[in-house]
Amino acid sequence: MVFMAELVGPRLYSCCNCRNHVCLHDDIISKAFQGRNGRAFLFSHAMNVVVGAKEDRQLMTGLHTVADIYCNDCREVLGWKYERAYEETQKYKEGKFIFEKSKIVKENW
Repeated sequence: MVFMAELVGPRLYSCCNCRNHVCLHDDIISKAFQGRNGRAFLFSHAMNVVVGAKEDRQLMTGLHTVADIYCNDCREVLGWKYERAYEETQKYKEGKFIFEKSKIVKENW
């Protein structure tokens, strides 16, 4: 008798538009962020995204240099990357990624 083990991969989030894998559940730092269109998650890493041009943006927590992030496949805007935080208390965000909850869907859950 042969038993097949069910392969369980990592829990992922994908682009809401084309299902391209863009981030891992294990990389979530916080779910308590606000995006342009509602709730957003802060991630330590991203994959299969294109980082756009840097710009200074006044956000709820002060002035930051950010760059929009786009799905590598369909170019959907998924959130942004924090390039620089000007306030000392916000420095932990530098190099991290915001994904808007409405722009990503769960995979392998």
